[in-house]
Amino acid sequence: MADLSIPEGGFWPAPEIPQPNIYPMEWRVETDKLAAIYEKSKRMVWNPADLPWDGLDPDDFTPEQRLGIMYWFAVLANFDASGPAVFARATIQAFEKHEEDPVRKCFFSITRDEMNHEECCQRTIAKLWPGGPLDWSPATDLERAAHNNIGWLYHNGGRYWTGYSGAVGKYTLPVLFTSFMMGEMAASTLFRGMATGTTHPVFGEMFQRIGRDESRHLQICMTILENEWPGLTDDTRTLITRQLRAGFVFLSMILWEPPGGFWELPPYFLHNHRVLMDHARDAGLGVLSYEEQADNWRVAMARIRAIVERWGIEFPAIPELDIEGVEVDFLDPEDIIPVF
Repeated sequence: MADLSIPEGGFWPAPEIPQPNIYPMEWRVETDKLAAIYEKSKRMVWNPADLPWDGLDPDDFTPEQRLGIMYWFAVLANFDASGPAVFARATIQAFEKHEEDPVRKCFFSITRDEMNHEECCQRTIAKLWPGGPLDWSPATDLERAAHNNIGWLYHNGGRYWTGYSGAVGKYTLPVLFTSFMMGEMAASTLFRGMATGTTHPVFGEMFQRIGRDESRHLQICMTILENEWPGLTDDTRTLITRQLRAGFVFLSMILWEPPGGFWELPPYFLHNHRVLMDHARDAGLGVLSYEEQADNWRVAMARIRAIVERWGIEFPAIPELDIEGVEVDFLDPEDIIPVF
C-alpha cells in the first residue's frame, strides 16, 4: 500500500467557503419533532394518478358546469401551482443558511406534496376542459368571461411571484413561516369543507388527501415557529402583523372573495367570478356559499390570532370579516409572500 503524501509543515487548510452556500454539508438535528414529521410524510405519500379518474366523466356535467369546475381549479392553481416553486426556493435557502437537517427535509416534503396538488389541478382541467386554463379559444360570452378572468388572475399571480422571489432572501424564518402558517391554516380549512361538501367521489378523495397534507404542513410551520418566535424584536412583530394582513388579502381569492383596493382586477371581474363559482357549486364540486366561506375564514383567523398573540404579536384588523385589530396600511405586491 502506498504511503500518504504529507507536506512539510502539515496539510494545507482548505479555503473558507463564501456564504451563503450549501457547503459544507452537514446533517445537524436540533428538533426531533420535525424529524418525526418528515418520517411521517414519507409514509403518507400518495399518487394523484391513482385517484379514480375514470369516474370523472365530462358528459355527467353541462358545459356551464364543466366550465365552472375548470374555472375553480384554475383559481386554485394560482396558489397550488406556486407551491412547488415557493418551497423549492425555500429549500435551497434553508440549505444555504445551514438550517438544521429536519427543516431542509420538511421543506422538501412540502415541495413534493405541493407538486401533487398542482397535478390534481392539471388532471382535472385536462379531463373536463382540454387546453385550460388559458390555451383554448372561448366561443360564448360565459367562456370569454372565464378566459378573461383567469388571465387577470394570473397577472396578479405573476406580481406576487416577483415579490416572493425578492422576499425569500430578505425575510427571517419567523416572517416567512408566519405567511406559510397562514396559508396552511387556510388550506386545511378550505379542503376540509370541500371534502365534506362535494358530491363527486373523485373530488371527495382528492380534497381529503390534500387537506391531510395541508394539516401536516401546518404542523411543520407551527413547530418551526415555536422555535423561532421567542425573542422576537418589536420590528419583526410589526412585520409579522403586516404579513398576516397580506396573507388574508392574497388567500381570499380562493377562500372567499378578493378584497377591494389591492388586487389589480377589472370592475366586472368579481361579478363574473361569482357567476362562474355558482356553476362550479351547481356541479357538486363542494364550493361553499359566500357566508359559509366567510365563517370558515373567521374560524381560521381566530385560530391564527390565538397563536400569534401568545407571542406578543398584534393581529391586524380584517374589516371585511368585522374582525378588530391593528390597522395596516395599503400593501404593495412586495409585501405578499404567495404560498398555499
